[in-house]
Amino acid sequence: MARIRVVCDSGSDLPDDVAQRLGVDVVPLTIRFGDNEFTDRVDLSPSQFWAKCKESKVLPETAAPSPGSFQATYEEALANGYDGVLVLAISAALSATHQSASLAAEAVADRIPVRVIDTKAVSMAVGLMAIDLAELAATGVDLDGLETRARDLLGRVGICGTLDTLEHLVKGGRVGGARALLGQVLSIKPLLALKDGVVAEAGRQRTRAKALTAVAAVVRANAPFERLSIVHGDASDVDQLVAMVATMSSEHSLVVSDVGPVVGTHGGPRIIAACWIKA
Repeated sequence: MARIRVVCDSGSDLPDDVAQRLGVDVVPLTIRFGDNEFTDRVDLSPSQFWAKCKESKVLPETAAPSPGSFQATYEEALANGYDGVLVLAISAALSATHQSASLAAEAVADRIPVRVIDTKAVSMAVGLMAIDLAELAATGVDLDGLETRARDLLGRVGICGTLDTLEHLVKGGRVGGARALLGQVLSIKPLLALKDGVVAEAGRQRTRAKALTAVAAVVRANAPFERLSIVHGDASDVDQLVAMVATMSSEHSLVVSDVGPVVGTHGGPRIIAACWIKA
């Protein structure tokens, strides 16, 4: 039986208790509010992040982990007797995290094999993959088998969500300012999806309630699922979306997770989304 360590980064929004239960290593990104820097989910929890967003006059910024952070994780796996490491990195089109993970893999290549996968996804679309692969790794599947499974999952993951405010996207330079301003004037709630590893608009709704209904409709159109998750950034109406998708067919139980600082920095407060792996 092979012993393979599954690694992801904190942009996966994988709940801490799930990561600990499955033995998934989560390499953290860093978050800056002005001159103050925090390590994601180490000294800044999702709830603390959202509280800081409310009180801060400056929008936060994110930075990818250093190659050294990943290398230390790989070396720890080696020291603990693992035969290899599989890394699931958030989309390389959105973050330098994949690059750092790959550089670190080269540095340890003569000591332990490391495979780095560009998931072309973020948040629990990555988190669900990590859960799937960690459960498979626990059965003794080797690194080749896990990589094959990961690449199969890439074609079946999806995300659809909505933002409550466009402020973070505008100031973060992720959308054109004039277009976003028009959306704010009309109180437009954009639907967002991932396409080829980048965030793309998937529709517009006039109200939050209609946006949640539209997200649920997209989820329904993609059912049945192997795995399904709802993620949110301090959204008081998360139970409404959970109720809308609760009866949809999924092989595994619905996972509800917090959007952390990495995704939250760009999505803003009350961001809410569904993430899935299609059956």
